[in-house]
Amino acid sequence: MPTSLSDRACIVGIGETAYCRAPGSGKTQLGIQLEASLAALADAGLSPRQLDGVMPFPNLGSAEELAANLGIASLRFATTVHMGGAAPVASLRVAAAAVVSGLADYVLLPAGWNGYSGRRARETVAMDVSSLPGGAIARDYYMPYGLTAPPQWYALIARRHMHEFGTTPEQLGAIAIAMRKHARLNPGAVMKDKALTMDAYLASPMITAPYRLFDCCLETDGAAAVVVTTKERARDLRRRPVSILGAAAAQPYPADEITNRKDLFETGLTIAAPRAFAMAGLTPADIDFAEIYDCFTFEVLQQIEETGFCGRGEGGGFVEGGTIELGGALPVNTHGGLLSEAHVLGMSHVTEAVRQLRGDAGERQVADAETGVVTGWGDFGDGSIAILRRG
Repeated sequence: MPTSLSDRACIVGIGETAYCRAPGSGKTQLGIQLEASLAALADAGLSPRQLDGVMPFPNLGSAEELAANLGIASLRFATTVHMGGAAPVASLRVAAAAVVSGLADYVLLPAGWNGYSGRRARETVAMDVSSLPGGAIARDYYMPYGLTAPPQWYALIARRHMHEFGTTPEQLGAIAIAMRKHARLNPGAVMKDKALTMDAYLASPMITAPYRLFDCCLETDGAAAVVVTTKERARDLRRRPVSILGAAAAQPYPADEITNRKDLFETGLTIAAPRAFAMAGLTPADIDFAEIYDCFTFEVLQQIEETGFCGRGEGGGFVEGGTIELGGALPVNTHGGLLSEAHVLGMSHVTEAVRQLRGDAGERQVADAETGVVTGWGDFGDGSIAILRRG
């Protein structure tokens, strides 16, 4: 995303379904994506026929299928960003480029799945290699030795961080507790009725060291969607737009293998974050809140470091003492995130950022929020970031 695209595209509509853990709900993945998409269009004051761009999430449907069901008369732009959980935020960058360049007028970004009632994370062993993070490397060199699912893969990095910098279980627990506190202020969160204490966190079952149960994201059904257009078109629409000031995405090297990296802690976000801040003309100190992809607690801590909110190795101390809670210096995942709201592949982090910048977040509103960051984490460390500003 060249600097010339900064502050020229906006998010003008957001939509979500209800989030749930309800096997047998009868809703298909296509159905919930359509539901969220129609809600986003209604939020923007647009009709489906005005859409001419669609960017579906990888392996969860095609642009043609979405267009046919929505009644999009002229589909001029369609593509998919293949970066796992980094895809929704990375797609914002591509959508911004599409509308500013004239390839499309309005681009829809939907993401949704039956992550509880359909295929579950524990079924990773049965997944086709083409849709498996790490691909053939994971199949041939990780799975035969018991590294069969994301908690085990990412635990390698977390354990090394603990060894190098003294990061503690209690510091990871502080992240889980903050996400739960925020979810309890969110009427749409799956875990809104269940408080979490440090004692309960430490007593929860160990999944794969150092990850306990409450270090791991939820499995839920649901969908979310956003609509992107130019700043000029946004002026004529229903809701206050949220400007995309900067966006970037990158991968570590090698992208599909963790253990042979020269720098185990370098992620795609390490590379992408400085580019996005330079594009926006801002620094991490200018940010009022952050919606950080929280597949696991340590990945929140790591992304806080690699985004530049603190130095590498300082994340453990940073997350303690309420710094990342509402009222703290950097409120993180004000909706509860993947850990306590729902797992919608990272798209609900974008919708929450928009809600915060519109001033529509209710009890969890960050006071006077003007700028926010949204990140994505995918596969074996793909990273994406968008810097957003109140329009």
